Amino acid sequence: VTYALVACVSVLIIACPCALGLATPMSVMVGIGRGARDGVLVRDAHVLETLQSVDVLVCDKTGTLTEGRGSLSGIETLGSIAETDLLRFAASVERVSEHPLAEAIVQASVARGLDLETPLDFDYISGMGLQATVEGRVIVIGNEPLMASRDIVIGNANNLADQHRRSGATVVFVGVDGQLAGLLCISDAIKESTPQALEAFRQSEILVVMATGDNKSTAQAIGRDLGITDIRAELSPQDKHELVKSLQEKGHVVAVAGDGINDAPALAQADVGIAMGTGTDIAMETASVTLVRGDLRGIVKARNLSVATMQNIRQNLFFAFFYNAVGVPIAAGVLYPMLGFLLSPMLAAGAMSLSSVSVIGNALRLRGAKI
Repeated sequence: VTYALVACVSVLIIACPCALGLATPMSVMVGIGRGARDGVLVRDAHVLETLQSVDVLVCDKTGTLTEGRGSLSGIETLGSIAETDLLRFAASVERVSEHPLAEAIVQASVARGLDLETPLDFDYISGMGLQATVEGRVIVIGNEPLMASRDIVIGNANNLADQHRRSGATVVFVGVDGQLAGLLCISDAIKESTPQALEAFRQSEILVVMATGDNKSTAQAIGRDLGITDIRAELSPQDKHELVKSLQEKGHVVAVAGDGINDAPALAQADVGIAMGTGTDIAMETASVTLVRGDLRGIVKARNLSVATMQNIRQNLFFAFFYNAVGVPIAAGVLYPMLGFLLSPMLAAGAMSLSSVSVIGNALRLRGAKI
């Protein structure tokens, strides 16, 4: 009895907790490494469990669905300020901005050989635009709500803006000293990989929602090209946060993909926040997953990795339970009455490692998983 008891304790006390303790962390560790090889950086381990259950994906437009490296496609002057001065004022303010469209304005001014000034009294208005002083003049750049908040009358300029928006361009209003001075039109191409990724989401029955701070006409033009039917436009960062929260309250498991400062609240609220590696630092800091290449197909890979990892964890738990369900009775002497066989405590101590070896070996199979 003592002989069997010692053998039983060797298996039960040591082998079982060791194998079960390794089952999940080993799979998660190998899974995170496997994702990193394909440019999917997972910060929080629980994400690998949650991703497989995601049924709604909320996507930002600029820099997520599109390249985020727009080009200035048009300038419309509406006052006495010359086109060159309008661009120079706007670029001087935008040079300190991290927004993807700001780079397009700055690059256009550099291409024309314009000398940019250092803006003073710079103010970033979240989800709306920028304000600063350049050469003693107050420059306001942004959307219609920002112009309205600064008592800048847009008037018929909206009709001119809509003409550009219907072709998918983003229109930025520029105000100078309280008067509307002109429009800057920025075209941003859709990422080559986006249609393929969206098709994969549809096959997985994941609802894709476009959530953007851009104008409704521009968002609809991009959504039409991509086949996205659920489009939420002219949203502030808080609006995006509330959208995610409302979807969660309806029972959905929500992932958010974004790249900018405006997306940070929604990324934090989401069950899974996914940042583009080509975006801002604050987005990557807030998100639990970062796609190094900024490619939406990385979400497909991340979801497939989640499924593979959870399957691997279940297999590990089965191996651990099965091994110990067989090993403990044998160590306790269940075969002795029939076969006269008793497991030596030394063999039991050695056999305990086989349970852990099986778990570790199975977890390592994830390195070759096709995601």
